[in-house]
Amino acid sequence: MDAVTIEPTSASSSRANKAILTIALAQLFGTSLWFSANGAMRELQIAWSLSALDIGLLTNAVQIGFIVGTLISALTGMADKYSAAKLFCYCAITGAIFNALFALFSGGVMSAVILRLGVGISLAGIYPLGMKLLGTWAPQRAAQSLALLVAMLTLGTSSTHAVRAYLPNLDYEMLVLASSALALGASVMVGLLGDGPYTRSRSAGKVELGAVLDVFRIKKFRAAALGYFGHMWELYAFWTLTPLLVLNAFKGISNSPQIIALWSFIVIGVGAVGCVIGGRLSQYVGSGYTALAALSLSGAMCLLYPFVSQMSTEIQLSVLLIWGLAVIADSPQFSALSVQACPPDQVGGGTNNSK
Repeated sequence: MDAVTIEPTSASSSRANKAILTIALAQLFGTSLWFSANGAMRELQIAWSLSALDIGLLTNAVQIGFIVGTLISALTGMADKYSAAKLFCYCAITGAIFNALFALFSGGVMSAVILRLGVGISLAGIYPLGMKLLGTWAPQRAAQSLALLVAMLTLGTSSTHAVRAYLPNLDYEMLVLASSALALGASVMVGLLGDGPYTRSRSAGKVELGAVLDVFRIKKFRAAALGYFGHMWELYAFWTLTPLLVLNAFKGISNSPQIIALWSFIVIGVGAVGCVIGGRLSQYVGSGYTALAALSLSGAMCLLYPFVSQMSTEIQLSVLLIWGLAVIADSPQFSALSVQACPPDQVGGGTNNSK
């Protein structure tokens, strides 16, 4: 049976607010693993004599791992069979371990790629499960909470650059280990919180693998998913290249690692504001139009950048800030559109057939 409907009271509302804040902070800490290596890329490039191809492999390993992890979750129905809070905890701990092994024992590209792949697989149990966990605490506020969650993902992604900016002499091993410590903190926070009162009954039946693929027959879901796919290509390309784009903006003025790291944090982190603005805008014009506006603005900055890349530092930084604001703002809206188009019993992971 489904969870019992609970009448909202001031006490339950206050508890839900605390839960949303806890999950959001845990998301921030947990997703710091995502680009933990990028903040140390300069040191790794020198220490390991990395080529452009090597840097691409190291960065894409996390994204590939995330895709593999989400496919495993969807095809096995793990998110429907087990506690979202427990899965989040286990994945945060696993991600922290893979990340720490990368910092302490990786001595070259191949070992680094394997360990970063493990980090990516683990992140598939942090970001999506954080969304599912929110639904167990405040399903009636899903759209607003989702925007907050993606905002925390954005800050978590940029956190390594912030640490590098304020601790420029910190060894890259310690920089990466700091992300592992944050991920362990996220595990403790969610472990103490647990699942919310709106948790659906878990399916113990056989997983129907075809049900996952059947979702793509739904036109609206397919449109949202493909739009999300294109958005993610641009998003992670931009976030990966941000330090290089910032370095280009300061060419001839400064190449201080501290300044580059600080502005990389600002350019990526401003996306959190974009998520909040997008969340508010969607209440008036809907998620579809909000996603279209953000994607159009981001695409326009992408097309404009080559023409301003040799202009003044101020102009380049202005374009990068607008780009950073818009590039992630459509992400929660695509998620919301996907949830709206997807059958309720298949939201959050696999194929929950419970009635």
